Amino acid sequence: MRLRYSAFLVLPLLPLLLSACGESYTPVDVYMAATPECASWQDGSRYELPRGISVSTTPPVTLPGGGAEFTFVYLVPRGERALFLSRDFNVTAPKGPVLAKAQLVTFYQRTTNSPAEIVEAIPKVPDMLIAGATGEETIWRVRLRVTEKLPARFDVMPPAFEIGLNKYPMRTFTYRYFDDRKAYGLCK
Repeated sequence: MRLRYSAFLVLPLLPLLLSACGESYTPVDVYMAATPECASWQDGSRYELPRGISVSTTPPVTLPGGGAEFTFVYLVPRGERALFLSRDFNVTAPKGPVLAKAQLVTFYQRTTNSPAEIVEAIPKVPDMLIAGATGEETIWRVRLRVTEKLPARFDVMPPAFEIGLNKYPMRTFTYRYFDDRKAYGLCK
């Protein structure tokens, strides 16, 4: 009888107790640019989120006419999931207003132990990224395009996430046009 009575006292407190055991997370470099000039070329950028989830990107492909094509790669470990708080990948002036919304080209997933040619294409940005059960991690690869002429300096803001009932900011990836390379690139 005492065990049942104790269970009724502890059960309502269980979510609070479990949340107290959660990992501590402090976002690092949420805004990628270290200076307003954003002068140094970066070969890539990886942003770590809680529970082993991450997003990374490399310099975009510069399109004729001044647009660009961007690729973002999300890694989600087995058993984890992340809910998008919006579906927009916004191109903005540096720390400023939205200039354009990047259009989805492809969005696909595969587990890290699957051959690269076996992928599941998704026609729109999904509500949530969920890890597959057959691999240690699931790769979610997003290709986006902006056909409008982009300014010499701009930012790309992927949607923020909710992970484990907590909302987390997403890194603002920073870009500029590098005359010496005749291309847009990540900058810091």
